[in-house]
Formats: sequence, structure tokens, C-alpha cells
Amino acid sequence: MKKKKICAALLAGTMLFTSVTGCGQTSAAPEDELATEEVTAGTEESGDTNGEIAAPASYDEDSSKIYDAALGEFYDTYMQAKNQSNTISERYAKMAVSEAKLLEACVILPSECKGAGYAISRVAPHTATPILWGNDESRWHQYLVTTDPIAKEDIAAMREKYNELKGTGTYEDWAKSYLEEKGYTLKDSYNYNLYTSDPTTWDVLSTSQAADTEPLVNTYDGLMEYDIEGEQQPALAESYSVSDDGLTYTFKIRQGVEWVDSQGRKVADVVADDFVAGMQHALDCQGGLEYLVDGVIDGVTEYISGEITDFSKVGIKAVDDYTLEYTLTEPCSYFTSMLGYGLFAPLSRTYYTSQGGKFGTEFNSSASDYNYGKSPDSIAYCGPYLITNYTSKNTIVFKANDTYWNKDNINIHTITWVYEDQSDDQKSYNNLITGVVDGAGLTTTMLEMAKQDGNFDKYAYISSSDATTYASFYNLNRNAFANMNDSTAAVSEKTDEENKRTTTAMQNVHFRRAITFATDRPSMLAHKKGEDLKLNALRNSYTPGNFVTLPEDVTIDINGTATDFAAGTQYGAIVQAQIDADGFPAKVYDPTANNGEGGSDGFDGWYNPEEAVKELDTAISELAEEGVTIDEEHPIYIDFPNPSNVEVFNNMHHTYKQSIEAALGGKVIINLVDCKDADEWYYTGYYADYGYQGNYDTYDVSGWGPDYGDPATYLDTYLPDYSGYMTKNLGIF
Repeated sequence: MKKKKICAALLAGTMLFTSVTGCGQTSAAPEDELATEEVTAGTEESGDTNGEIAAPASYDEDSSKIYDAALGEFYDTYMQAKNQSNTISERYAKMAVSEAKLLEACVILPSECKGAGYAISRVAPHTATPILWGNDESRWHQYLVTTDPIAKEDIAAMREKYNELKGTGTYEDWAKSYLEEKGYTLKDSYNYNLYTSDPTTWDVLSTSQAADTEPLVNTYDGLMEYDIEGEQQPALAESYSVSDDGLTYTFKIRQGVEWVDSQGRKVADVVADDFVAGMQHALDCQGGLEYLVDGVIDGVTEYISGEITDFSKVGIKAVDDYTLEYTLTEPCSYFTSMLGYGLFAPLSRTYYTSQGGKFGTEFNSSASDYNYGKSPDSIAYCGPYLITNYTSKNTIVFKANDTYWNKDNINIHTITWVYEDQSDDQKSYNNLITGVVDGAGLTTTMLEMAKQDGNFDKYAYISSSDATTYASFYNLNRNAFANMNDSTAAVSEKTDEENKRTTTAMQNVHFRRAITFATDRPSMLAHKKGEDLKLNALRNSYTPGNFVTLPEDVTIDINGTATDFAAGTQYGAIVQAQIDADGFPAKVYDPTANNGEGGSDGFDGWYNPEEAVKELDTAISELAEEGVTIDEEHPIYIDFPNPSNVEVFNNMHHTYKQSIEAALGGKVIINLVDCKDADEWYYTGYYADYGYQGNYDTYDVSGWGPDYGDPATYLDTYLPDYSGYMTKNLGIF
């Protein structure tokens, strides 16, 4: 079986629990980090699971057949968008058509975005970058943190002023003055409350899981960094230039920057070769983000596939100690927007080899003498913080790096990550109010507590939403019926015959549509956001409808009709145009959403019990021809992992069960498979490297945030043949 991993995740990208899959990194304004219950784990992002489940002999062949049947139309239209577009507008418009096909296939159901709920915070708004891609959102050295929660009217005033000052480079100084004038005291520490999953590695180049990348991004600097006003600034690169043909990017590396160990002792100087070493190590590891440069940097595709083993033939080289050069295969308008990812992190070659690290064909992270990234004490640092304490499922402590080149311009000198299993909302709220943590999103339990003690009226505000998309996923080819890391965990109680019936049903598009239209997402989100905000965080598309707009007029074909779209048209409007033309009964874009600016959030465009019944009737008819009978006496059983110890998700999942079973008349039964804790829940699918390891029929423990400013950052994640990171959530590749 081929296991070519050219993919990445939420960095998001992002998880739905207080985490996000990761790579595709998640993105958010600073207050959103504090204001959500999501675990940002994609970007998301894959880890070494050492699973015991073996892939079936026919797995690749089965995956290809299932993919073609479920997503063939999406793939064909997407390839046309990528390969047969003459302008950016044509590319965006055709990609919107392909997204419509993805949504109509109902292999996923978009569920929510990050943020858009009530929160209380000590962190001033907009003191981390607002950029919706990359890891820079998790760089917190510019945070402004007060000793007391910030009143909601002051949050509103600062947001308004930010919109006025954005791009001038003056917001941070204004914010400091404003807070001081209002009587707040700034502190130089920040206590973070969304740490719900231990890092699986301390090697940022070997992973794309947000649970790993979010803490590690504070330990190194990249070439460039997006500031709090969304402008890209020099970091370890003092400047760069681009050749006239757009193929060569040359960076001048800042001199005098040091690598140190976790004790702050110098181990080397930062030089251009460290970026070469970093890229080679990342491609050797294939930890999930290499897809970003596959086909972008010259020679990367061939190196990943093994066609070439000499890394000097890859388009990245150190011209001298302080000159770094990238050579691209073709001009890439968004190349510099990717520089904030761990994939572009530097690696001290000498320190790495001192820890047993090797490159190329000699790379072996399982070697007995390989120690790099095994703990915070076995990595080198060149960023604003050193990790000085780590206790599993307890705390991670970051202290300011005294040798950091820009140490005089950081506001936070101590960051403490406080572990939270979310089993006790009252404890979480008390930690927020007493200052154990500096901000939190308010669950329904916490909302009631805040209302009772008067803190709701004084401090609660609605956090901003971002570009992270969480979803429910449908396993079209289930092979695992217990967790890959523990065969006694999350064990399915279905019989072999019941499992076969479920798999056959899941491969029927009308059955998937029936489940989709039967899912009452607003009622589910009410448990998390509160009844009055249950629509706010709803997302109805995979790529946010307002993610990009057309830079010029364009005409494309929609179902045989030449259709005009004017410059300024939002991406989501074109997705909706294709869905409407196909007669598909979903609303994924509303021109009146987002205060009249248009978007895909804040309304429910999917829940439709009547349509669910129609789709189920069609599925029943078609499946009968395959020998599968579906009625009240012979229902389809669907396993859905449930962390019963986390009240908010337990309640959400029971609502999921109730809505589907009620809408479909008991012909589909949801089995809530008990997971005793968050780790067991994550291992049902989030920690899986491949689709055959997914232990569920449907699940919701993942999401995706963008890597760069093009819809491909989302749609690439559903490519076949191990190229799309999220495709594995469908039980294939």
C-alpha cells in the first residue's frame, strides 16, 4: 500500500473540542483565542499514532473507487479551475463551482466557525495578528493583558478604534494609552486556558497538528511575521527581493541572532543554511505541511517521491551565511503568505545532528540515538520564548528569551498554559474570574454563572469569528471498530452485518444527504453558545463565503449557461449560484449576512427534515436494489464518538442523536459511543494518519483553517491519493 503523505491540517487548522485541526492553521483575532470552546489542534495535522490497525490489502483500490463515486464531479471541476483558468477571477469562480459539488456530495456537513460566542477576557482585542492563515496568530508576544477583565464597552471602543487605525502602525501604542487612561493595569504575563491536548512532538518541522504547532511557534522566528495590524514585517529576514520572472525569492538573513538551548545557553548562530536544513528535515518527516510547497518549490515533488535524493537539487539554497534563495516551479502570488508556517521554520543543523538527527535516506526518527524533539529540552530556540517547564496534562510555561534579537519589543514575558479537560464548567468559570486564566468562551453553564454574579452585564462580549471551519464527517469506508492506539477504547457494539449495512448506506449520496438535512445544528450549538447566539457561529460552507472576492468581471459556464459575475462578487455568491442551478436545497451564502456585507455564517441553510425524509426514501429505494432493507425494524446504526465527561459536547451529541432519529422516523439510529476522556475521543479519528484508522461512522473532532489567501487552501484538502489532508476523515486514503 502506498502511503504518500503530501498533506496537512488544521493547522488549522484546527478540532471542534477546544481544538482545531490544525494546520490548515486556525486563524483568529486575539480575543477569539480566548473566546471559543474549540481546541485548536487544524490546521490542523498528523502525528505518529503507532496504530495497531492494518490497512486492508485492497485499501488503495477501494479508496480510489469510493472517491471517484462520491467526489468525482468535485475533482473534475476542481482540476478545471486549477488548470484551465486564465485569470484570478476565473480561478476563484470555477473553484466556487467545485465547492458546490463538494457540498452537494454531502461527505461533510460544515458546522461552525471559531468564535462568535460570549466571552470574558483580560486580553485587549487585536493584539495578535488578524491574518486568517499561518501560525502567526499564536504568537502572543504583543498581547496586552490587564489584571482585571476588560469591560465590554471598552472592548467595543477598542475594536472601533482598531478599524480606524489598522495599517498605520499606531494601534498598539494607542491601546496601551487607552487602557491606562481607563484605569487598567497591564501585566507582563498571560495565562492561557485552551490547552486540552499535550503536544505529540516538540519538533515543529515534523508535525501539522495545532496542538503541537501552537506552543512551538513561540520558540522560533520565521523569515517574516504578520503584525497585529495584518502587515507582514521582517523577522529573521531583514529584506527580500523577487526576480523579474517571479521564480526566485532571495532573503537577506538578520545577523547576530543566536540559537540557544532550553537553559538559554548559546549553541549556534542563526544562518541561511538553517532554513535549508529545516526544509529538508520537514520533507524527510512528511509531517503534514509539505503539501504547501509540493509543486511550488522546484524539486520538492521529486524529493518527496524519492525520485531525487540529493537535496541540493531542490530549489532552496544558502548562497552564503546570510543569503537564502528559493526557486519556484512557476510564479506563485501567495508564496510569501506561507512563510509563517512551521514548514518554513529554521533548524540549527549542528544542534539537530548533536541530538542524533540525520537527513535524507539516513533520516530515522525511531533510531535509538535520535533525541531531537522528544522534549522541550531537546530542541534549539531562536524565538521570543523558552519552554522552562512542562508537566503533562498540567502546565506548559514559557519564559522570555534573554538572547532574543527583538526582546525589547515584547509585552509578555511569561506565558502559562493551564490544562483544562472541560469536565467542570464551574471550575473553568471560577478560574476565569479569579485570574488563574485570562479569558474564556462562556458555555451555557458559565453564562448562567456570569449572569448571576453580574459579570455578564459588565464584561461579556461577543467574540469575532474567523476562517476556521469545523464539520461533521462521514466515514465511507470504515475499517476500524476500536481505537488504533488502544483496542479496548471506543469499541463499537455493532455486529459485522450491521457494520456492512452502515458502510453500504454511507456510500449512497442520498443517505448522506438524509443525515445532513436531519441534523439540527442550531439546537446543538445552543448548548455551547447559548440560545440567543446559537446561529452566530453556524457556518454553511467549507470555504467561508467572504474569503475572497473577484478582482475583475468574469463569465463562466454554469450548467451550460454563460453566467456573468462582476468584480467584487464574493466567492460564496458563486457557490450559491451553482447550488441553485443544480436544484440542491441548501443555502450556503446570504448576501444580507455579516451586517449586509454578505457571507456564509450566522444562519442555518441546511436543517430541513422534510427534505431529509425525501432523500432517505430515495436512498431506501436504491439500497434495496443492493440487498439492504431499511425500515423501523431494520434501521441503519451509526456510531458517533461522544466524550461523555465533557458536559457541553455530551449535550450537543445527544441533540444530534435526537434530531436525526426524530426526522428520519427511527430508520436511522445514532449510537453514541462512549469516550471516557478527550484523548480517547481524539484517537477515534483526529490522531489518525490514514482513513482506515478512523473509528467512527460520523464524527466532529476536526476542522480546517486556511494556509494562504486562496480557496485552494481549503479545497486541496479533499484531493485523492493521499494528497488531501482531510480526505482521510472520509475513511479513504
